[in-house]
Amino acid sequence: MIIFMIKRLLVVIALLWAFVMPEMAAADRYKSPDSSTPQEVADGMGTKFARGVANFATGWLELPKQIYYTTEEDGWGKGLAVGPLKGIVMMLVRTVSGAVEVVTFPVPYPGFYEPFFDPAYVWQKE
Repeated sequence: MIIFMIKRLLVVIALLWAFVMPEMAAADRYKSPDSSTPQEVADGMGTKFARGVANFATGWLELPKQIYYTTEEDGWGKGLAVGPLKGIVMMLVRTVSGAVEVVTFPVPYPGFYEPFFDPAYVWQKE
């Protein structure tokens, strides 16, 4: 059972990576710290740091969010069975990405201080 869950987690992470990478490449493709004003760079760093702190602190909210959305889309049976698994995976993804954004806030990656995935915050609708 544990091996099956780990395999599913790896598949979900691979799928997220496959869908997020093209978006990251397209986001603010021509904007760079060299072609931006110091204020834009500082704003980008501050936004990335604040987003990272918020996602690290609120990543656990993905659990009830995914249960709710899965129930709304696929019914209560699937919501109670699959929703918690999706919530745990997204909780890990959001919390880890938040920690990475906090650590790498001075680096203008991905794009020009863009979020790693959408929605940028747990409270935004998918």
